[in-house]
Order: sequence, then C-alpha cells, then structure tokens
Amino acid sequence: MMRRVLFFGTSEFAVPSLLALLKAGYELPAVVTQPDRPTGRHLRLQPTPVRRAAEEQGLTVWTPEKVRRADFLEQARALSPDVIVVAAFGQILPKSLLEMPSSGWAINVHASLLPKYRGAAPIQHAILNGETETGVTIMQMEPTLDTGPILLQRTCPILPDDDAGTLEVKLAEMGAELLVETLHALEQGTVIPRPQNHSLATYAPPITREHSFIHWEESARQTWCRVRAMSPKPGAGFFWNEKWVKVWKCLPADEHTDQPPGTVLKVEKQSVAVACGEGTVLHLLEVQPESRPRMSAGDWARGARLRNGSMFTPFHAVESTGESTD
Repeated sequence: MMRRVLFFGTSEFAVPSLLALLKAGYELPAVVTQPDRPTGRHLRLQPTPVRRAAEEQGLTVWTPEKVRRADFLEQARALSPDVIVVAAFGQILPKSLLEMPSSGWAINVHASLLPKYRGAAPIQHAILNGETETGVTIMQMEPTLDTGPILLQRTCPILPDDDAGTLEVKLAEMGAELLVETLHALEQGTVIPRPQNHSLATYAPPITREHSFIHWEESARQTWCRVRAMSPKPGAGFFWNEKWVKVWKCLPADEHTDQPPGTVLKVEKQSVAVACGEGTVLHLLEVQPESRPRMSAGDWARGARLRNGSMFTPFHAVESTGESTD
C-alpha cells in the first residue's frame, strides 16, 4: 500500500493535486514548499499558494531553502514516506531523496506532454509557440530536469481564448485527476514506465523580462500568442512616450499592410490597428497604461493622442535604451 505521501509543491498549479490526494484518502504527514518570498510593490513576505492551502487543511508545512541539505533529508527520512509526489515545486530533488520512499516511487505532475517543454514554464511556452494542444504528464522522477520515464499522459486542447491563466487552471485540475489515477495504477501494478525520447525534447525556461516585450517585427499571430502567454502575469506590452502599456486583449486581423512594423494604422472607437511583421495587422482591444486601470485600446489611444501613422518603439530600440517595465 502507498498511503503516506510526502508532497512537494509551490504554485497554484500544485494546489489541486494536494487537495485531490486528501480527498482520495492519502495521508500527508508533511507538505514541503518554498519559503515565503517578498512580493508586490511593498515587498511583503507572502506564503506560497501551497502553504496557504496546506495550512487551511491543518497540515504540517516545511519550507526548506534547499531540499538537498543533510538536515532536511534526515527530517524527511524520519517520516518514512511510501511515495513522493512533486508538482511545480521549483527545486530539483537529489537522488538520495528520490530513493527514500518505501515503494520506490517518486513521481511528478508536469504541465506538458513530455518530452516537449521540459522546465519551469511549460504552459507559457506552449502558448508562446502557437501550440494548439498540450497536456499533463505524470512521470517517474530522476535527479535531472523532467527526464524521467512517463507513467501516464492526458492531452488538452489550447483554445483561441485560452491564456496562461485559464490554461493553468485546466491543466492543474487534469493533473490532479491523473495523479490519483496514476497512484492507483501503481498500487495495482497496471502501469509500466515508458522512457522518454530525449531526441524530441524541447525546453521551457523561466519567464524573463524580455518575454514581456511585444516585438512588432513578429507577425500579428505571434504577438497575439505572446500576449496570451504572458497573461495574467507578468503581462506583455510596449512603450509609448516612455510609459509602459500592458496589452490584455488583442486579435490578429485578416488583412495586410505595407507599412513598417509598429505603425499605428487606424484608431477606432474601441480598438487600434497596428502593423506587425510579415505585413500582418494586429487589433489592440484592451490595454492598461502604466498606473491606470484597464480600458479599451480606443479610449487609451485618444487620451494618449495617438494618430494614424504614429510609431511604437521597436523591441531592439527598447533594448538599447534600457527602458523598464517595473
């Protein structure tokens, strides 16, 4: 029997898996998450979503800086876990920890169809790259980045109105269901680990400041994907008059232009048409100027005195000036 689970998780993605284990009757002697970090404008220490959820359930929570340290390993070993479950934790577990469960199983809930999108930000990169399908993988863990054998997988379409936020919710719930299904299958001996084809591996590194900048030289469809991939945070945008403008909603248009990328083609009542790479056109629909609320792109454009023929700053020019979105 595999009833005692040592759970590792940090982000919102991991919370449904934690709750699914409890609902399925598994014992969680401890939940391991990242330490509280300073966030927000005032840099106040905030607990992780997993810590909040675990404490609401009355669970013991551990917040080690490094799980490979000897004191933490001794603490974990004393729990005698039957199985280790990891979901969006944020540290690579050492071999000594992965070999600790009495069942021999240490498994991970990953938000992609491995071997595609190994790494920290699989949801964002799948949307950024224009994928129309993704999914979740339950894999046997190795002390390397998302390389272990696949146990079970389930696919999920990426819909045109999906952004990183909505897709994370779908995949988190799907992953929680598949996690419990996998544990049951492991107990019954009905699942066989399948090695990944490493030659097909792609990577999803952490999201950086550069991912947030709209590249007008990219096609309208690529820009649309970037906006969705960065929503709701950190948000994609551009500079106008040295002020950051976050784009919440946009749509590629079925039209073409010979104007240079970044050219404002037309300011309409609710939207703004902008030239993008490859002669494509993007309609900005909803934006948020720096220190202002969200509004229609048309309302912002009129207040910002935008005119047909105005030019937005190209990405390479932003790089050279060192302008910041902070």
